[in-house]
Amino acid sequence: MQPGESSLLTRILAALAGVVLLVVGFMFSLVLLAVLAVLAVAGLVGLGWFWWKTRALRKTMKQRPADGHVIEGEAIVVEDIHSIRVVEAIDHHDKRDKPDKPDKPH
Repeated sequence: MQPGESSLLTRILAALAGVVLLVVGFMFSLVLLAVLAVLAVAGLVGLGWFWWKTRALRKTMKQRPADGHVIEGEAIVVEDIHSIRVVEAIDHHDKRDKPDKPDKPH
């Protein structure tokens, strides 16, 4: 036998190792494919559940689209009854100083 030549036994072992590696690689790819399929189905089920739970919100949003209206107002946080009386006194005082309707010029 010359250097660089392989014996029949070496070639059979190399072929057998190649077949074993190919089968093991195929098995792992099937497992990976099955895991990805389960994740895809779970994702679709999750998206379907989310879509189903938000259907009422989507319907409401279609009926009342946001058209830029802003509701403005004031809020007063009242800590105790004394604060209520002070706020009422200020409000009453402000109403006496300002007329409800401005006078029209003649």
